[in-house]
Amino acid sequence: MLTAVKQGRQAVAEDTLDVADQAVLSYQKEMIFTQGTEGHSQLTMVRLAIERLHDGSFGECMHCGKPIGEKRLEALPWTPYCIDCQEKIETGEIEDVVRAA
Repeated sequence: MLTAVKQGRQAVAEDTLDVADQAVLSYQKEMIFTQGTEGHSQLTMVRLAIERLHDGSFGECMHCGKPIGEKRLEALPWTPYCIDCQEKIETGEIEDVVRAA
């Protein structure tokens, strides 16, 4: 019940803001939501990389099976794809099986 009261007060406080303040508040909420979503996605990718370490498939592209480049793994140790397959995913040529799961 306390949370509902707090949310109600916040809604009333937001209603009294001018248009510019409402825009800033909206932007801040969106930014916080985006950061949380991106953080969750990255954490999921790290967990999957740890699973690949345990099953012995870490460093192999999950799409083509080829080794992922050393420099790519240094930059993104949780990446499940080689650079070629990642580019194909980004252009829509192949499906991202990791994010689809």
